[in-house]
Amino acid sequence: MEKTQQSASAEAERRPFVPGSSGLLEGLLFPLAILGFWWIGSSLELWNAFLLPSPASVGKTAVTLVRNGDLLRHIGTSSLRVFWGFALSCLTALPLGVLLGLRPRLGRFVNGTLEFLRHVPPLALLPLLLLWFGIGEASKTAIIVLAAFFPVLLNTVDGIRRCDENLIEVGISLGLSERERLRRIRLPWALPSILTGLRLGLGYSWRALIGAELIAASSGLGYLIHDAQGLSRSDIIVVAIVTMGFLGALVDDLFFRLAQHLVPWKGGDGHGRH
Repeated sequence: MEKTQQSASAEAERRPFVPGSSGLLEGLLFPLAILGFWWIGSSLELWNAFLLPSPASVGKTAVTLVRNGDLLRHIGTSSLRVFWGFALSCLTALPLGVLLGLRPRLGRFVNGTLEFLRHVPPLALLPLLLLWFGIGEASKTAIIVLAAFFPVLLNTVDGIRRCDENLIEVGISLGLSERERLRRIRLPWALPSILTGLRLGLGYSWRALIGAELIAASSGLGYLIHDAQGLSRSDIIVVAIVTMGFLGALVDDLFFRLAQHLVPWKGGDGHGRH
């Protein structure tokens, strides 16, 4: 009995943390505690309201931004940029990841270059991208592509290469061609890892975009923060930050549910590489 309990405890410790799997009540406890501390501290004037406005002030500003359409416009602009950049990243990283996973020898020629580029932060390339593409949408799309590319690529390669060789042998004995083995064996096996890469890449896309919008943009949530900083409107800054958090959590939860539907045997979590 004691060994069984210890085994269950060890298994629980090894189980990965999955944000989308936590209960709603448990997930709200910590944010509500922070909100309560923020409210009480603002009421007692423990800090300057200019540096951190009260929740009531932030709420009023949020309602104003929603009513005049500014907040929804900036959300739409940033979301569209993320969509196009992430889509382009997937269109390049997924096929390349499958190819490198199937042809390890080919990876010897490109691994050094890919590793070099992987360790260069996308925002470090922003000045060059602005020179090449200008301040328009192309430079921001390029930043998103660079941010999302490597999580998707590495997890795809990892998933393809980790396929059970016994299953491959069975496929060969059944007379399946390489294309059929890829479609029927390797891709279903790699799907959890690929979904993990897509989930990570989507999160990195938002982070990189906001950084780019803070530097070079005339619309979007990052621009909203930058503009509010110039106007000393800390309430607008808080609204934009909270909006980013809600959007990120919502998109991640939707992606988690999609992963659960596609790979229910993995609980929506593929143990891929970051």
